[in-house]
Amino acid sequence: MTEFNAHWFGKMIDRFIDAALAEDFGDGDLTSLATIAKGQTGTALCYIKEDCIVAGIELSSKICARVDPSLKFEFSVKDGETVQSVACIGEISGSIHSILTLERLMLNCMQRMSGIATKTRHLVNMVSPYDVKILDTRKTTPNFRICEKWAVRIGGGVNHRFGLYDQMLIKDNHIQTAGGIQNAIESCLRYRQVNNSQVPLVVEVKNAEEFTIAKDFQEIDRILIDNFRPHQIQELLSLNDTGKKIEASGGINASNIMEYARTGIDFVSMGDLTHHVESVDISLKIK
Repeated sequence: MTEFNAHWFGKMIDRFIDAALAEDFGDGDLTSLATIAKGQTGTALCYIKEDCIVAGIELSSKICARVDPSLKFEFSVKDGETVQSVACIGEISGSIHSILTLERLMLNCMQRMSGIATKTRHLVNMVSPYDVKILDTRKTTPNFRICEKWAVRIGGGVNHRFGLYDQMLIKDNHIQTAGGIQNAIESCLRYRQVNNSQVPLVVEVKNAEEFTIAKDFQEIDRILIDNFRPHQIQELLSLNDTGKKIEASGGINASNIMEYARTGIDFVSMGDLTHHVESVDISLKIK
């Protein structure tokens, strides 16, 4: 699973904020320039209007600092805390022009990240009686992946690979093109050796034959069982005499996750965490 390097993470967040501000701000906030005197100051209060696991507080602080370092950012809650609606969770003081410049970006991020964190926490709590970890996937919003995966962590989930570059994941198309699962695995092992790489190696299997081949490769970190029903997974687990870590995916959501958790698997990966999310209602109001 992916671990965020602090320096890399900081650069990625700064890059995201700059791109998002450029998209929204352009040549300037024309309405604010027309209606609000330059230099006018004030305070904006942030309200959460739904019960949720809040996420995006630290990101919002970074957005404020990026837009205007003179802004005063004071929030009473931290990422990952439970908030009951309706609640004022903090305030931003300083230039009103600066506050209105960051308002939409900050709210968009907090609303979606809080939705993801809330959903993730709910699922994590559901499977807590079992030793199962909830993983995200690459089914994320383009150019917003780092924030969505951050929200999964805040909610108690675990990040799968961040992109194509930090893990080898042999899937059905690789197996088909390589001429079989054995060829695909051996090719990845040669690639790692030639390039002196230690990236994790995960392989997806579609039947018992592929599972049997994959489990006997010591170098494989995890076997992904995709689109199997729980009773089919249990049949494969009975073949796992090498003790490989097992991940299940494919059509798993809140309605059926307990069936999968009970099978004895180690991980459940869910695209549903990030691509079927309802944003939390959050607002920013100037006093």
